Amino acid sequence: MEDIRDRIGDIPGTPSQFWTWATLAALLHDTGKLSDGFQRMIGNTNQRAIVWGERHEVLSLGFVDLLLTGVPPQERLWVAAAVAGHHRAFTCGLELPRRPPLFNQYGQDQAEDFTAKFSPADQTRLNDLVKWLRATARRLHLLLHPPRRPITVAELAEAAHRLFTALMDRWETSLPPDDPDGTTAVLLLGAVTMADHLSSAHSPLATTNPLTADYPSRLTSALATKGSVLRPQQQQAAETTGNLLLRSWTGSGKTEAALLWALRQIQDLKERTGGNARVFYLLPYLASINAMTDRLDEALGTTDGIGVAHSKAASYHLARSLADGCPGDGTVDATGTQNRAAAAGKARARARAEATKNFKELLRIGTPYQLLRGALAGPVHSSILTDTANSVLVLDELHAYDPRRLGMILAMTRFWHRIGGRVAVTSATMPRALEKLVSQALEGQVTLVEAPPGTWAPVRHRLHIRRSHLTDDPSRAEIRDHLGSGRSVLVVANNVRDAISLYEDLRPFCGRAHGEDSAYLLHSRYRRMDRTAIETGIVDRFAAGKPRRPGLLVGTQALEVSLDLDLDVCHTSAADLEPLIQRFGRINRLAALPPAPVAVHQPAYVTRRSSGGTLWADGVYEAEPTQLAWDILTRHDGQTISESTVTEWLDEIYRSPWGQHWEQQVAHHGASFEDAFLNFTLPFDDRSDLTRRFDEHFNGTEAILATDRDQYQQTLQHGPDRATGRLDADQYLIPLPAWSKAQSHYDTSLQVRIIDADYDPHFGLLAIRREPRQTYRPGEVL
Repeated sequence: MEDIRDRIGDIPGTPSQFWTWATLAALLHDTGKLSDGFQRMIGNTNQRAIVWGERHEVLSLGFVDLLLTGVPPQERLWVAAAVAGHHRAFTCGLELPRRPPLFNQYGQDQAEDFTAKFSPADQTRLNDLVKWLRATARRLHLLLHPPRRPITVAELAEAAHRLFTALMDRWETSLPPDDPDGTTAVLLLGAVTMADHLSSAHSPLATTNPLTADYPSRLTSALATKGSVLRPQQQQAAETTGNLLLRSWTGSGKTEAALLWALRQIQDLKERTGGNARVFYLLPYLASINAMTDRLDEALGTTDGIGVAHSKAASYHLARSLADGCPGDGTVDATGTQNRAAAAGKARARARAEATKNFKELLRIGTPYQLLRGALAGPVHSSILTDTANSVLVLDELHAYDPRRLGMILAMTRFWHRIGGRVAVTSATMPRALEKLVSQALEGQVTLVEAPPGTWAPVRHRLHIRRSHLTDDPSRAEIRDHLGSGRSVLVVANNVRDAISLYEDLRPFCGRAHGEDSAYLLHSRYRRMDRTAIETGIVDRFAAGKPRRPGLLVGTQALEVSLDLDLDVCHTSAADLEPLIQRFGRINRLAALPPAPVAVHQPAYVTRRSSGGTLWADGVYEAEPTQLAWDILTRHDGQTISESTVTEWLDEIYRSPWGQHWEQQVAHHGASFEDAFLNFTLPFDDRSDLTRRFDEHFNGTEAILATDRDQYQQTLQHGPDRATGRLDADQYLIPLPAWSKAQSHYDTSLQVRIIDADYDPHFGLLAIRREPRQTYRPGEVL
């Protein structure tokens, strides 16, 4: 716990005794394992191991009550709450969860019931444990006051019942919504569960941030070798203490500016709180996270100091470890012997993922989703919240067009701010409406940094409006002309069906002109192994900074921010303006060419099933903001555009009646999230229902093909251990939206969803068969 306190520091809004309570709770939380019933359950006796059925943390309360007699009763209750709550909830709603909360399980017991349930226990071990606890507390500069005579097991059980009853009186009813004790409770629980996890994992915390004090001088030197210096907005970000809004064009060094700002916050938080601030660099998509990790590794000169905090972290680390010199693909040969180098790579992948899971690194890259899970609190997630206290958080390219998710992120941003966090939001085209909402979330305590007026910014694109749909014959002919003239062409459809149709038609032409490896298709419905191979080919051919090569890249919104690419021409279906700008950003990315053509094609407006007649652009994007963007774009047909121009267009959209409604929606979703997740009026309540609601907001699902089932099972079984087998088998998973669960069945033996579907490694998922002669075609509604 001392290491955790040294890392996090003093948390604003919590009592001054917070870390003393946390340390006492960490010291005493597992003492109830002394009971013979627990020892037999884990095989520490000569008797056959059987399930005990009782909760050791409840008996631990007896130690809290008897050894902390010198602590004021209200403070003793705080320690007791963290001790009793570190595995199970105290309360629940009307629906009893699978594991009953403690107040339900023990709420009707009398003192004699506790004595019967928690006896017997070895009296000698009890006395020895009390002596050890007292000596350990003295070493930690804590005071325990055990009775002068030996404690009996019966006294211990009676004391546990006494304190348990006091806990029920304190936490069985709701707190007022603005009571700070709710936040203190979940942060305290988070500190204890974090210590518990770290102790079990034998995982020491890193103490040195890869973002070191010499970063500014190293960056300045690197720029000087290219004949450059820090831009004014980078310099201003480096000098800003507190929250930051950074608006600057693509390629202007926003990432470097964010790192300079983060370094200043680390230093300032050290002085103010005594902690060692964690830096979270948060991006919207998994693929961009992987690319950013590689980029920061190079910029900071580290190979393993950066955590990758997302649900596919182990797969990322595996791919990286194999690429870094572990030959072999990990498959099983005829004798059943696994390639040793690949096995070693897998072991490292698991270890790196576990390190991040256990909060080891001081610099982590992930999605906002991973940190938002901290709002679920409880024994599982409260440590995520505690870890964000006094942290530095960079929200890169925060998207405005999804009001539900934006509202949730802004509510969480407000909470981070309250517990000492420092937040930076960076964007090339941040609309004023988003700037206003972020400022409100941060209580107005934010500095806006942007390029000084008159600063030159590259003009990279020339806009062209096309009345034909992207899939119409004239559109295809124009794309062929570009390919025939030796250009690299990006084609972005709004749905998978259109993307597949275009790729199928254009690939042969591109192959004949530029080689079979010149055309690629990418969307979100691939097996992981196939997507990895496709992305490798795409990056090899079209990565920014590499020599320009002709070719074709067709995809969906999966291409918008996922890869650092630079092509010559873009043809895209119309959509909300913000995703369109992301698509444009893959063209002439480094401004090495004159303004490059970006052609926007009129979409088809269709209804979705169960949408009540509402129209959607190609079945994907809401019609009204798409039409607003289309109207603005058509007024500027043939003109060059820049990020500053686009920001003005976005401001026009968000000033419209639709924009006003959008702002109301953001506020509504933010307030709903804060009320449901962040008020903590019952901080020790079971939140299973909230977990389901949260996952509905963010989680899709994954499935394997029925034709892959046998290979999936074989891969699971051939791993040297269960974790490695699961890591190998994950390569067969295909991401799907959550509602597609109805088109799959869950295999309980393999613990995976299975779909009966048509699939091709190049085209991806083609059709899911729901019933005979009825198919779902990806792209109808995404």
